[in-house]
Amino acid sequence: MVREWDPRTASSAEIASLVDTLNAVLAADLPQDPPWRGTSMREYLSEVMSDERRISWLAQDDPAPDGTPGAVLGHVHVLLLGGIGVLEVLVHPAARRTGLGRELVRVAARRVWDEGFQSIGVEVVGDTPAIAFYEALGFAREYVETRSVLDLDTVDWSALTEMATGVGAGYHVEFWPGGPPDGLIEAYARAKAEVRDVDDGELRPSSYDPERLRDSLATLHRRGMKPYIVLALHEQTGEVAGLTEVVVPAQHPTRADQYDTIVVRDHRGHGIDRAIKARMLLELRSAEPEVAEVQTWNAQDNEAMLKVNAELGYRPDRDWCEYGVDVAELVHRLDSHR
Repeated sequence: MVREWDPRTASSAEIASLVDTLNAVLAADLPQDPPWRGTSMREYLSEVMSDERRISWLAQDDPAPDGTPGAVLGHVHVLLLGGIGVLEVLVHPAARRTGLGRELVRVAARRVWDEGFQSIGVEVVGDTPAIAFYEALGFAREYVETRSVLDLDTVDWSALTEMATGVGAGYHVEFWPGGPPDGLIEAYARAKAEVRDVDDGELRPSSYDPERLRDSLATLHRRGMKPYIVLALHEQTGEVAGLTEVVVPAQHPTRADQYDTIVVRDHRGHGIDRAIKARMLLELRSAEPEVAEVQTWNAQDNEAMLKVNAELGYRPDRDWCEYGVDVAELVHRLDSHR
């Protein structure tokens, strides 16, 4: 049975069982990824920005004879933002090929349709069974980027120190754990609004408006995800010439997530991209000693950033694909095959 589920009021046992299912999926599909922890998992699943909504459903095994709730077999949530519903589905490997995944998608798609949205998107990891699953449901691939992973044990820290000091004259680099100070938020937002060196696709939109950027940073903290920011400032104007963001999630604190890296067009050619990413890794080693790896995602045609990442020691890992489908078509297809 699939039932609507609210992580804010769920039992600790349900949260723990969901984490177990997530880790079973990782072990089967992404065995090199670190397992997740239950730390701040309730907040991770429930906290959203002020202009977003998340709706979740759960599928559990039958209760034990003593009344103990059954183990979580599957979970789906949909994040409603802008004009799209972003789907995420988990099915325990032991429950695959039973129709549970299809039913989870059907329930979520029906709700997205009822809410008046016209499209659903989902991130799908390359070389996993999810590719065939979503394509069989009519989802079409719309965007592909490459995930790369840096093992900090392999870093040449002396070379990295040189890179971090290689920014051109007229610029200086600052490190801001937790996020930039409020006095720099507007300049920070202008840099993000002008251009990004990474096109994140439609499903992971960046925040360009100052107020939305404040909301985004506050939401990260509430979800147990600590942001670290490195900025390159143009000394003459005080403008943000470049920035890079890394987030360390409490749920998997040994692997940090690289978010946006941006160099404003008028300030390119001064070694900013290499310097700010190198400085970030140096600071991260001190601020978060538990971090052993950093993962980043890049558009496959972003040759400049891929080159910088290669110099820092990142190694390509997996394709990361965005799939989309028309909600009406999906609901019709799933309802007709019940």
